[in-house]
Amino acid sequence: MRAPDANGAPTAALSRRGLALVYEALLLSALLLAGSLPFVMLTHETDWGITRPLFQLYLIALIGVYFVWQWRRGRTLPMRTWRLRLVTHDGASLEWKHALKRFLIALPGTLLLGAGFLWALVDREGLFLHDRMAGTKIIKEE
Repeated sequence: MRAPDANGAPTAALSRRGLALVYEALLLSALLLAGSLPFVMLTHETDWGITRPLFQLYLIALIGVYFVWQWRRGRTLPMRTWRLRLVTHDGASLEWKHALKRFLIALPGTLLLGAGFLWALVDREGLFLHDRMAGTKIIKEE
């Protein structure tokens, strides 16, 4: 665990956030599997012509809705399990604009082999790149 910041909230340790990410990946896999069903039932396939890029956009939108909705509430289920909370740098709850900005920055960082997450290894405060750019941080709840 890192030392408390100016607002007194301790930032979560990188190991704790990493374990929450593993749990998040498992949960996200189940969400994408279940969320794919309506699309496949409507189109009857996902590998022909325009259907494939539409399916990919649909999955990205599904992921976006999940994360933005949950982050707006302060945490996802894995974050709740690991007693983590997502807040702004001043310790306030996220607004829609913060959550959406965080997602839009995290998406390319994730697609680039997790570069946005690896950024925490060199960041002076241990923040993920998307947290640094969106003005957010993950704290450990007591």
